[in-house]
Amino acid sequence: MKNTSIILLGAALCAAAGPALRADAGAGRHVVVIVFDGMRPDFISADATPNLWGLASRGVFFAHHHAVYLSSTEVNGTAIATGAYPARSTVVANYDFRPAIDPQKPVGIAVPAAVRRGDEVSGGRYLGAPTVAEVLHSHGRRTVVAGTKQVALLHDRAERKQSAGVSPVLFEGAFLPASLGDPVIRALGQFPPISESRDKMSRDAWTTSAVIGPLWSDGVPDYTLLWLAEPDFSQHATGPGSAQSLVVIRNSDAQLGRVLADLERRGLGGKTDVFVVSDHGISTIAWKVDVAAELSAAGFRTGRAALGGLGPGDVLVVSNGGSSLLYVGGHDPDVCRRLAAYLQVQQWAGVVLSRRPLEGTFPLGEAHIDSPGAPDLVVSLHWTAGRSATGAPGLQTSDAAAASKTVGNHASLSPFDMHNTLVAAGPDLRRGVVDTLPTGNVDVAPTVLWILGFKQDAARMDGRVLGEALAADAQPLNGYEIRRLTASRAAAGGVWSQYLQVSEVNGVRYLDEGNGAFEAGSR
Repeated sequence: MKNTSIILLGAALCAAAGPALRADAGAGRHVVVIVFDGMRPDFISADATPNLWGLASRGVFFAHHHAVYLSSTEVNGTAIATGAYPARSTVVANYDFRPAIDPQKPVGIAVPAAVRRGDEVSGGRYLGAPTVAEVLHSHGRRTVVAGTKQVALLHDRAERKQSAGVSPVLFEGAFLPASLGDPVIRALGQFPPISESRDKMSRDAWTTSAVIGPLWSDGVPDYTLLWLAEPDFSQHATGPGSAQSLVVIRNSDAQLGRVLADLERRGLGGKTDVFVVSDHGISTIAWKVDVAAELSAAGFRTGRAALGGLGPGDVLVVSNGGSSLLYVGGHDPDVCRRLAAYLQVQQWAGVVLSRRPLEGTFPLGEAHIDSPGAPDLVVSLHWTAGRSATGAPGLQTSDAAAASKTVGNHASLSPFDMHNTLVAAGPDLRRGVVDTLPTGNVDVAPTVLWILGFKQDAARMDGRVLGEALAADAQPLNGYEIRRLTASRAAAGGVWSQYLQVSEVNGVRYLDEGNGAFEAGSR
């Protein structure tokens, strides 16, 4: 699905930037990646985001950029960190069932206690692939990782002691090493509480101050990650396009401006490549469904916890907003078959993916979520391109209680969730370019490592180096295709049909969108 706002934005940037220029290859000595959590590309403008607009004008705007599915924070935070699909990174959702960590209830993937326990039970393999920070540390390079949210911990989670040259980590006001917290708090004060207006702007400003102040006090390292919590937090509360969401977008842009100004002050503006990326897009919730309650009413033994463990044939529902994970005790094939058949006649279902072959579903592997501990079924909920009260396109069904006050959500296969922001500029990037090739969050890590000179490490990742955007030659375009996958199943009273639209460049697959519907009387 084409987004008119993105097309117009690309044309405007081309006009503003002039002809493409090439910088000297290898001129960059530093890379800074800044995440605007939940930033949709159609909210970039010269008025609303002047710093981001300016960065795009003098660098590269990626007009066909993708999240990985599930289009949620921890999944895409891990993809940005590792360059790996969820199947290999093992992070397939924000909330997941990992019995080795907790046999009775889902865990939050970025919660520090879950991270520590996950490494304990896996021998340090909580993530199935190394992160950019870990790769750089193995080569003796220093990094800074800082985030207003706990997802930053996934980028660099190893415990460490204070020492000269240590690579610091800041995640939601906590530190690695822990002793680093004292000098930062002395300099900046305590990590702010969430404001009375229910936004995280002050937290984002504090985290940015920590980066350009204490964390860069020994100089700007080879690699810095700065993860901002907005506009995601406010968009969940008030919806994309709301007055509050537009205010926090401007604040996130202001933090970008502070980083750029500090790099210039240090004389590093011409030696630093800056990437601004979002983890996912976001939609407005138009319909709510309690999937666990619906399944229970249909006769399945269903719950949102598995007290005493997940018994044979029991169904555990793990909600992630626009998608739900279904775990079946013992992987009972009959229960899985009946679950799929039930989902395929529900108006709230969009795409059904399954661990084992089932009629009318797609294999988990089609969405790169076939990790070793993957659920038996995943349902991406139905969406439409309709507009919300704020005028923002993209309406979603969300797995939530009727009383939930959440207005915006993501994690579905809607293009408004799956298409997100990527802008890059610096000495190693081309100038004044709109990249119309499909790209994805899984490509950020290999591109960063390529720029920093670690080409063999980049080549081992699932994503591709974005050679078409680089000033120096890298990985030519060998193949590009768009495909539409379909699956259907005849049922009593009609036919279930679903699709996935897939773009592929040099063997790297990006999910554009997917949806489905039951058509009564069409059998």
